Amino acid sequence: MITSIHFRDKNLFSIWDKVQNGQRLSLEDGLTMFASNDLISIGKMANAVQQMKSGDAVYYVVNQKIEPTNICVLSCKFCDFAVKQGTPLAYEMTIEEILSKLNSDVHEVHITGGLHPDWPWEYYVGMVRDIKKAFPQIDVKAFTAVEIDFFHKKFKMPIDEVLRQLYAAGLRTMPGGGAEVFSERVRKLLFNQKIGAKTWFEVHKTAHKMGIPSNATLLYGHIETYEERVTHMTKLRETQDETNGFLSFIPLAFQPGDTGIKPKNDFTSAIEDLKTIAISRLMLDNFPHIKAYWVMLTEEVASVALNFGADDMDGTVGGEKIAHDAGATSPMNMAKEKLIKIINDAGKIPVERDVYYNAINVNTENVIGKIPYLNSVPFYENIEQRQFKILPIVPRRMGQLSAKDQIDAGLFSLMDYFAQEQKLELMNYCIATRDQVKSVMLFSKEGWQGLSGKNIGIIDDTATSVRLLQVLLEKKYGVKANFVRMHASVNDFSQFDAVLLIGDEALKANKSGLIGFDLVFDLAKEWYDWQKIPFVFAVWAHKRTLSTERKEALQQIIHHSLEKGENQLESIGTLHGRMITLSPVETSEYLQGFNYRLGEREKEAMTIFKKLIEEVVVIS
Repeated sequence: MITSIHFRDKNLFSIWDKVQNGQRLSLEDGLTMFASNDLISIGKMANAVQQMKSGDAVYYVVNQKIEPTNICVLSCKFCDFAVKQGTPLAYEMTIEEILSKLNSDVHEVHITGGLHPDWPWEYYVGMVRDIKKAFPQIDVKAFTAVEIDFFHKKFKMPIDEVLRQLYAAGLRTMPGGGAEVFSERVRKLLFNQKIGAKTWFEVHKTAHKMGIPSNATLLYGHIETYEERVTHMTKLRETQDETNGFLSFIPLAFQPGDTGIKPKNDFTSAIEDLKTIAISRLMLDNFPHIKAYWVMLTEEVASVALNFGADDMDGTVGGEKIAHDAGATSPMNMAKEKLIKIINDAGKIPVERDVYYNAINVNTENVIGKIPYLNSVPFYENIEQRQFKILPIVPRRMGQLSAKDQIDAGLFSLMDYFAQEQKLELMNYCIATRDQVKSVMLFSKEGWQGLSGKNIGIIDDTATSVRLLQVLLEKKYGVKANFVRMHASVNDFSQFDAVLLIGDEALKANKSGLIGFDLVFDLAKEWYDWQKIPFVFAVWAHKRTLSTERKEALQQIIHHSLEKGENQLESIGTLHGRMITLSPVETSEYLQGFNYRLGEREKEAMTIFKKLIEEVVVIS
């Protein structure tokens, strides 16, 4: 992490040292930052962390907010949305009315609302099922922990059964609402009828174990203290350590409206909003994304937040009412084109995503794809961006964007290069293994012969490793198995007879082991023992249509960056390695096991592998 910061507040020096060394920040560190007036330095620290995690990417989604009813059995002081049944402002939506608000352009529907006293369980399940039936492309993100707990109590079903039925109907992720702030003092004063931290975490942990990822929120700017804010973050961080099921953290600025709650100011200041976002990014080191929720922040503050640690602007959010009923001043619906412009104006890459943060489209030019694994650090640690922007993206998704002409260059999965040879020009750089690799691993309950006809879970990131596994099974061992793609949040592998992991996830699992999978196979070693030749997992390539000037600039950038990287293999990946539980020695040994230059043996290996994959049945 190479960032020069001129601190005005000397109390931040020790915090920056911790951040640069990959050390976790403490409660006291969080309070020190909230007490500091050096907002710019806090923002620079957060931006450096965000750059390491997301590069120049800022995510958005074309989404629709559905609030089926404002009738609610609770009476929370901070809520200006909910009403009682029979009152003039009360409304109830039919499933047909809900469907009428959706269309084929929407990728995510976000459903939350009041706790209706009379609706039957089938209404909720049917709502999700009918949305997926009418619009298969839409991902359903639905029901806060408060609503799930309400269903559990009202319909007398265990929480896991509630989630199981909703998942079967089509629910894929959960929002983070209902967390408010994890303080019993605040809960008793503002929402004593509502669930507290214990139940909120129980619901989300159950969802994560079932492969349903979720978001997490913080409602700030009312009567909570700074210590309660930071404690809220540390509790979320502890749970993420346990489940790894949270996708993003969303700080929500309190909108006072007519609630009767009188904070020091009617609305939080831009300074307070930016500081909370930046501190969130620094404290929540294990959260992939921090969201600048423009609905509550306003467009202007959300735009600035993209340089204060945030890497997600949510989306078009058509139909949002809860925040606006409480006085939010943002537009009710932000068009996709306007979101793209805001992100571009901030100097970032607008990345349209799905509910799992998989990139669907990139809406800018001059983008270099970056495989976000430890093995690619030597290429990117010292890279000078110049006229290019960096998009961290897993191999399979990079290939998909390249097929749409939305990536100018990158370290492409070998399979994606083969598929796009007519449009991609090969460069003299690669990621190739000498023998073993340690980060393309098959964890199995059976030996190779025992996998015949069995189900193998395949991490969704891979484009090449899955084909290598297929070749090894069919051509080396004479075995055919069933491959099942897993989305990134799955952490229960019990349904599979073997699991293929790649990259950082494989490194972590290779060190700690996977419970229930006693046999571990390194696919690169299996290949080398068979063919006596290295395996090439990825190659650098660029669009053939790239101008001569840009080709030359790219060549120079990669050459200089790799030269520096290769001279720093003992130290270059230390911070990245620490984040995935590797010691500096383990990190150095791992990086030294690769060849980063495309030579004759690597080209021969590519030719042999290409011939072998042509002899097996194509898989998706």
